[in-house]
Amino acid sequence: MKGLLLPMATMVWKDIVLELRSRELVASVVVFGLLLVVVFNFALRPSPGQAATLAPGILWVSFAFAATLAMNRAFLREQEAGALEGLLLSPVSRDAIFLAKAATSFIFMLLIEAVLLPAYAVMLQFSALSWALGAVILLATLGFALIGTLFSALAAQTRSREIMLPVLFFPIMTPVIIAAVAASTRAVGGESFTGLGRWLLLIGVFDALFLVICPWVFSFIVED
Repeated sequence: MKGLLLPMATMVWKDIVLELRSRELVASVVVFGLLLVVVFNFALRPSPGQAATLAPGILWVSFAFAATLAMNRAFLREQEAGALEGLLLSPVSRDAIFLAKAATSFIFMLLIEAVLLPAYAVMLQFSALSWALGAVILLATLGFALIGTLFSALAAQTRSREIMLPVLFFPIMTPVIIAAVAASTRAVGGESFTGLGRWLLLIGVFDALFLVICPWVFSFIVED
């Protein structure tokens, strides 16, 4: 276990330090997310009574688009610097590499969502202070990070990675997005965990499957 966690922690710390120095990813995705909510707000002009109906869909469409921007950069630095081959040749397991990249993407996405959520709550007139909504965001973002990291590794080996990632990402993530919207609707509406338990369970099942399948598939992708 130590042989897995120590390389993971090292790679996650390296990516965080590089992002803190450049501030490219978080800043660009946050600006993009804020522009999306402004456009949606002026286009739909939701009344207070429509918040519970419209806000969750707008929220997760924005988060999903923000995720594709963030995941596109998962392997970009290594590829541009020619370091990806060296990373794969290092005495580190493929699982550790994948899980480290997924953990980094998960952390960055949570940071981005923590910045965007209050702005969305103000503009769309709903309460973001909900443990149920927080649980939905954590579980769905984990799924985004796992699948996004896998397809980012696949797209990084093609010339059209900016197009390839969304094409692969959205069909697979559609059930998670639908469940996240349904669960968020109930969370915004004030329902308890009992009312949205089945949706949280569905997202959790997908996360568990992704956590098993994605590292295994990743090892075949990088071997090619």
